[in-house]
Amino acid sequence: MTTTRPRTGLPASPDGEPGDLAGSTPTPTPTPADVPAATDAAPAYDPKRARRALLGAWLGFFVDLFDIYLPIVVLAPAMDYFVSDDMGTSTVAIVSGAMFAATLIGRPIGAAIFGWIADTMGRKRTTMLAMTGAGAVTLLIACLPGYQQLGMASVVLFVLLRLLAGVFLGGEYTGANPLAMEAAPPHKRGLYSGIINTGFPLAYATVSIITLFLLLGMSSDGPDSTYAQWGWRVPFIIGALLSFGSVVYFYKSVEESEVFETAVQDSGTAKRSPLRELMERDNMIRLIQVFVLMNGFWLSLQPVAASLPLLLGKDGVGMSSRTVTVILVVAYLSLACVEIAAAVFSQRIGRRRFLIGSAIIMAIAGTLLFLIVVRTDNLAISIIVSIALVIVVIAPWAVLPAYINERFPTSVRASGYGLAYSLAVIIPSFYAFYQAGLEHIMPFNDTGAVLLVIGALLILFGATWGPETKHVDLETAEPSEKS
Repeated sequence: MTTTRPRTGLPASPDGEPGDLAGSTPTPTPTPADVPAATDAAPAYDPKRARRALLGAWLGFFVDLFDIYLPIVVLAPAMDYFVSDDMGTSTVAIVSGAMFAATLIGRPIGAAIFGWIADTMGRKRTTMLAMTGAGAVTLLIACLPGYQQLGMASVVLFVLLRLLAGVFLGGEYTGANPLAMEAAPPHKRGLYSGIINTGFPLAYATVSIITLFLLLGMSSDGPDSTYAQWGWRVPFIIGALLSFGSVVYFYKSVEESEVFETAVQDSGTAKRSPLRELMERDNMIRLIQVFVLMNGFWLSLQPVAASLPLLLGKDGVGMSSRTVTVILVVAYLSLACVEIAAAVFSQRIGRRRFLIGSAIIMAIAGTLLFLIVVRTDNLAISIIVSIALVIVVIAPWAVLPAYINERFPTSVRASGYGLAYSLAVIIPSFYAFYQAGLEHIMPFNDTGAVLLVIGALLILFGATWGPETKHVDLETAEPSEKS
């Protein structure tokens, strides 16, 4: 049954402790005179509008993750194009790390800038602006000359452009994901969250498949090889075209968030500074709690996303690079299916309970699976266990688009989502240094298990600290009545 209630994008002040949901205190039933005539009833959710916003968010997230894996997957066989044989191993490692880390460093900057735009000017406009910039920068990277033409300047330009791409991509999910969650029917937010997050494994699989086909069709030995000269550019051009295509789709098909428009109209949200409001006590508690949770997610991801390919490769289990690629493609395609089921399951049992259970499973089963991969020399077992490890550790990410957006009120939702998600990547990004330190007391290949356990414990703490959110009304940031 539809209930009458005042619309405001601001949360009520909580009476509970930090772990309680801010704004969860029941508010007095408003009299008809208290409710504007235009907002007598909660808005009906338009299925077409919701599906278009969902597809737009999925496209944006796919492009975002596609971009993340470009330097890891695509440039690995063409690294000779940007480095010299005269460089030492450590220098090459630093260059490779800088190429990957630059985009991660840029994301918190983008989240702060575009979060402010999304919370004041709109989710749709922010997404279009961010994706246009990301596409333009990715296209510029595809045109870069190499070390033979510019020397170290080519590396500097690459890193700077990747940093700028990170700024724009930090704005993509800051606008698109809140828009999709605000458009989704409350009982389908879990499903929408899972679908959006499939952009992660599907992007990884797509980049890997494109690279694999390019390597099968052209030479890749040395800086003068066909792949090193121009083959690596093809995936970057595809990434740029995907960005521009997403902009066109948003312009033609996606409408601005009705929840945002209502908050601006009725509460004057646009006149306030979202970042300043995010620093207020109740929102700051939300931000810190989600930040802790996301540090756990990013830290536990590293042993799988970054270390697993090396553990399966020639220096580990002994598989060829093509075999490892095929196995990971199968693992991530399987993950895409499991993520949807996992997010829907969180809609049944609750986000908080789902996250707590996932953290426990990750700490126990995930660690055991990781250690089996490290120690086994059986090819069949390695394949099965690797696929299981990817699913156990990464599938819980499926709930995050819904959970994080449910934690913040409309007036700071984009800023809170973007900053909590992006800032948390910084500390875990130094995972290689943590492993180097742990190597003094244990075998290096085992160090990933320690990071996995610590990450799982952070997730457990963050989820336990936070409230249940699946019944939160995204208009008011208050629990809605269960139907």
